[in-house]
Amino acid sequence: MHFVPASREVLAEVLLAAGPVAPTLCAGWQTRHLAAHLVLREHSLLAAGIVFKPLTGKMESVLEQRAERALNKNDYAVLVHEFLAGPPKRSPFALQRVEHAANLSEFFIHTEDVRRATDRWVPRALDAAYEELLWNDLIRRASLYYRGTSVGIILVRPDGRRHVVRKAPTSVAITGRPGELLLHASGRRNEALVTFEGAHEAIAILEASR
Repeated sequence: MHFVPASREVLAEVLLAAGPVAPTLCAGWQTRHLAAHLVLREHSLLAAGIVFKPLTGKMESVLEQRAERALNKNDYAVLVHEFLAGPPKRSPFALQRVEHAANLSEFFIHTEDVRRATDRWVPRALDAAYEELLWNDLIRRASLYYRGTSVGIILVRPDGRRHVVRKAPTSVAITGRPGELLLHASGRRNEALVTFEGAHEAIAILEASR
């Protein structure tokens, strides 16, 4: 459980170091938009607009307003520190189990969204226990992540451990460390350090899928 507060701190540090207008791997978002998103999802019911379409327009409008105000470095720092302070007590995210389930992978992915949007980056050396938690979180969500492809998917760790996400007549084995596999699964495909094994046609189908 302690990895979530620590990863919150790392993400906040990365955001502050990058400044408000740095690029991210989230299409159309600079760091100020990402910071606004992180605050809104823990502080506002409008965050439901991510999945509840009637709220999407209002959510995006408020997010853009927060991001616009954060163009100023001082206001941006206030926004990031609001995220660093964590959710309010009334938020479901204040419950430790909810925070762990919702934020373990979220914070890792968004940290890399900032780090890997630049030309110079290297993968982080992660604690083995942290990697194990990321792996467990990944395999719980993997079928959802890869629902858009028709080929079979097998996730493989460097130590040989594997997880069959979905079965199909033609499959692709994706090999990498848990964090890299998580980044690939969540759509950061060009930046994830993974390798593929399978028929060229199957790999092409995977790469073309959303």
